[in-house]
Amino acid sequence: MALSKADFNNINVTPAASKKLKWNASANGFETGDLGGSMVLISTQTASSSANISFTSGIDDTYKEYVFKFIDIHPANDTVNFQINASVDGGSNYNVNKTTTYFLAYHTEDNSATALSYYTNRDLASSTAAQQIVTIGNANDDSASGTLTLYNPSSSVFVKHFMSRQQAPTGEDTENCKDTYVAGYFNTTSAINAVQFTMSSGNIDSGVIKMYGIT
Repeated sequence: MALSKADFNNINVTPAASKKLKWNASANGFETGDLGGSMVLISTQTASSSANISFTSGIDDTYKEYVFKFIDIHPANDTVNFQINASVDGGSNYNVNKTTTYFLAYHTEDNSATALSYYTNRDLASSTAAQQIVTIGNANDDSASGTLTLYNPSSSVFVKHFMSRQQAPTGEDTENCKDTYVAGYFNTTSAINAVQFTMSSGNIDSGVIKMYGIT
């Protein structure tokens, strides 16, 4: 059977920017819908000598995947840990139980050492403590950048998985770059509806964190 062309104006769908044409729920007509895999910016926060950066709205069942982008996170104190914790009560308490892994690759500026190592002192086992995601120095040109993904935080059935990858220089011995990988799960079937980022000591001096929903 030959296909015939349909005039756009004969399709009873109102055009919408950044949307696609798809079948409706009944599969008997067309509607506009989100482009699969699109990143939707929900919130941007900028640190300025901040004790913490907390996202207490926008984390709900709208999206199954949330991505946090960290841009030039700079600590007030030297060689401190940038870390995450989560809440199930809108940010009243950040104390969700979690189990995690932590490993990193590093390379010193003077080429004196390289390594790929697992750090048992930076992972957690059924702990409510904040999870370290990267160690950062506070030299004038030091900062951390990276990404953390939180999966299906509103699920009432499953634990909440997350994965983080960060890059930062730090001068614990010799100045070096660290490529840090952290993964784990918040061990709760309650909906996570708030996330907080802090330093293990001192303030977040500067930097930007963006939160996206993934369609």
